[in-house]
Amino acid sequence: MKLLIIDDEAAICSSLQFALEDDFDVQATTDPLEGLQLIKQEEVDLCLLDLKLGHTDGLQVLEDIKNIQPETIVIMMTAYGSISSSVEAIKKGAYSYLTKPLHMEELFSVLKQAAEFLQLNKRVEQLSQELEKRYAFEGMIGTCPSMKKVFELIDKVKDIDSTILVTGESGTGKELVVRAIHFSGKRKKEHFEVVNCSAIPEQLLESELFGHEKGAFTGALYKREGKFQLAQKGTIFLDEIGDMPLSLQAKLLRVIQQREVTPLGADKAIKLDVRIIAATNKDLKKAVEEGTFREDLYYRLNVMEIRMPPLRERRQDVPLLLNHFIAKFNKEMNKQVEGFSEQALKWLINYHFPGNIRELANIVESAMIVVQGKTIQLHDLPNRFIDETKAGGALRQHVDTAIDTLVGLPLKEIEEQVILATLKRNENHRKKTAKMLGISERGLREKLRCYKESGKTFR
Repeated sequence: MKLLIIDDEAAICSSLQFALEDDFDVQATTDPLEGLQLIKQEEVDLCLLDLKLGHTDGLQVLEDIKNIQPETIVIMMTAYGSISSSVEAIKKGAYSYLTKPLHMEELFSVLKQAAEFLQLNKRVEQLSQELEKRYAFEGMIGTCPSMKKVFELIDKVKDIDSTILVTGESGTGKELVVRAIHFSGKRKKEHFEVVNCSAIPEQLLESELFGHEKGAFTGALYKREGKFQLAQKGTIFLDEIGDMPLSLQAKLLRVIQQREVTPLGADKAIKLDVRIIAATNKDLKKAVEEGTFREDLYYRLNVMEIRMPPLRERRQDVPLLLNHFIAKFNKEMNKQVEGFSEQALKWLINYHFPGNIRELANIVESAMIVVQGKTIQLHDLPNRFIDETKAGGALRQHVDTAIDTLVGLPLKEIEEQVILATLKRNENHRKKTAKMLGISERGLREKLRCYKESGKTFR
């Protein structure tokens, strides 16, 4: 790992170079311009940079380094009287700072942490590239911070056995995250079994999960292994776990706790070595509060949560996804479409995509079918997309008009108007009103009591 030292004191450069040369490929210079030239010529992993370099401002050198090699980790060295400048350095991209005189134990500790951080970043970048090649379809492409966080979490959990919960709206690519975890981790050579908890009737789901013996119930004409048994040593993916019936949630909890499963009609339990990953598009916390999902099961499943962001939160990735799907459908349809017109691209970037990546893929596929030339025009996009975009614009205009009538009013008065209007809309049904407003019934009653005391009239 290459380490560059930039300090205007030659003695410090020499002593640091001597102390660190056994662990790093070290270069040192007292001239900041020479240091910047070295960074331009070759890749530098770590840089120890003095905050005061004679007449040169170390903060400016830091900015120059980050402009040349943004991935270089810079650790500032500063005197005790320059702590405020060091904080400014952190804001400008420095990894950390050390105070002079340097303590070697602290220096080695910070360098070790920085090296580990750099290696993690490289692994995340490598994983991101790997996932783009192997799991790019429908959304595992992205450079926005939220997607980088997803890639980082995948790298962290791929080799552990803890239960994982993947959350996100429909169409965001939750299953792709699960497959990426399995196929890039230590269990990738073992079975990967999928169970859609919302697609299988309740009376069949138990058998599907846990298996059954011959004659265990009417119609059980033969012995059948369940998905947990089939996933032995591998991964079982419980999709749409929020739709699992309460009666089965208790049995699933027992399986997770005891790490064993008893098929229907069997006397002996089977020990399990299975990684469990669940996914849902529902708010499980809310389901727990409503009594439709067991709280103990929720905490058993949610050891580590990976949230897939909706497409509207990662609009900067839309052009990347559009290019990906154009390339995909060009290959499938034997076409040579090059891209979108400026008007069509603008509409797509500003669209809210309620169906997320899945909807985007469908829009591109539909447009690719009808387009005549090499550029997709606005009129090539599906009519439903055009209609929804226009409707969305009209709705935003209506909302803006409504907001204009509230501008300048005290927040308490705005809150009061919204609460009373919602109560009226729900025909004074307080439970519905509280749920719609996202507050407790007790809180609503207290608000209404205050309004009544102030002379407001309502039933």
